[in-house]
This record gives sequence, C-alpha cells and structure tokens, in this order.
Amino acid sequence: MTYISENPSSEERYMARKKRVERQSNNHKVNHHNNDIVPLYRKKTPTILPRNVAQEDYLYQLADPSTNIVFAIGPAGTGKTLLCTQMGIKAYMEREVSKIVITRPAVSVDEQHGFLPGDLNEKMAPWTRPIFDIFEKHFSVSQIESMLLENIIEIAPLAYMRGRTFEDSWIIADEMQNATKSQMKMLLTRIGNNTKMIVTGDLKQHDRGFSENGLSDFIELVETYDEHNLSHIMISKFDMQDVERHPAVIEILEIYGEDD
Repeated sequence: MTYISENPSSEERYMARKKRVERQSNNHKVNHHNNDIVPLYRKKTPTILPRNVAQEDYLYQLADPSTNIVFAIGPAGTGKTLLCTQMGIKAYMEREVSKIVITRPAVSVDEQHGFLPGDLNEKMAPWTRPIFDIFEKHFSVSQIESMLLENIIEIAPLAYMRGRTFEDSWIIADEMQNATKSQMKMLLTRIGNNTKMIVTGDLKQHDRGFSENGLSDFIELVETYDEHNLSHIMISKFDMQDVERHPAVIEILEIYGEDD
C-alpha cells in the first residue's frame, strides 16, 4: 500500500511533478545536445504588433541585437512586461537564446505574508504569476513544467544572483522599482555573452522608500552620464497616453494624479 503524505516535502513535490512530466514525454521532443525542449503542441511563434509609437520604439530596442540592456519605464498597462515576455518567448522559439530568466524583488504591496512554503519556484510564484500568465498563452501547463525542470525557464530571485553570469539568456527583471540601489547594480552586472536583459518598472508605484529606489537612482545616473553616449543600454519611457488597458485604468491613474 502506498501512503501519501498530507504535507509533502519539497522533494516529494518535485518527484511528483517529475513523474507528471515523464508521463507527458510523448508530447515533447527533447534535444539534450543543446538542452532545448521543442513542444510539439506549442502555439506558433507569437505575432507581436505595437499599438502605439512608444511600443513600436520599445519593440525595436528589444529586437536590436546591439542593445544588451533595455529599460522600460512607465505606468501600468503600457505593455512593458507583456511585450518583453512575448519577445523572450519568440527569441527562445527561434533559437536565439537557450533560456529565459525571470527575476524581480520579492516585495508585496503593503502586505507581509510571512514564510511561504514550497521550493524556490513555489515561493516566488506570487510575484512571477503575471509573467507565467503570458507564458500560458503560448505553452501548456505541462510544457511550462518541463521547461522549468530543464532549466529553460529559470526563476532567479535577486538574493541568489550575486556571483552569477547569465549567458545565452533572455532576462526579464520585472517591477524593479522595488529593487534597492545595491540590488540594481548587482543585477545589471550579471549579463554575459549573447544575453539581453529587460528591466521594467513604474517609478510611481514603488513599495520601498523612494530614497532606496534602485531603478530611479540608475535612471538619474544615466541622465547625468549622458544618454547619447550609451551604446549597449537603451531606455524606453511610457506615459499615460500609452496605456492600453481598460479605459477605467486610465481614469484611475488620472484620479491618482499620474497623468504626466
């Protein structure tokens, strides 16, 4: 008789997930030579079309191979995270990169949740959920689980990134207005060969004290340095007129005075 623990350990959860993935093996073609999974049932490569001039400029920077780091700054609903995630999926599907790395500060909006159970991916799930919602439009849940197990999708909390260098990767650093100054510097120096990093954030929605806002601090440093001298770093700025969400979102932001 097999007994199932009411409170399975992280290892038990991992093994259960691994068995589910193995049962799905007929749905995937695995190329172990380049550590790549080619889902047989995936949707076609995303067709990504800009909805306004700001998004068009942003997509150009994301596609430009000479630009290694792209900053996307602006209010909610402007497509900062959506477009960079879709472009990351496209880059992976077209074999331009071998993995997609997701990171963001683990800071909640005025709520403290205490210790979260589970493995590293499960602990980060509340913060990475918006990005995985986008992944699920292009891959099945089982395919995403396979990609996580094969380290094709890697969730890399900022606290565990020191000392690492990411190569052949598409890095999505989301909600970075909540990063500290030291975290921002540490993140930006993790980039390696054939890697693009996209840093998104809304300077008006920070959940830390503004004096500790690493994103704002770096943007100010860039402006002092002179943006025109940059060759590997680009900044895309969005404002209220670029919001593409429900019209109610625009009204709410205007009520809060975020109309510039």
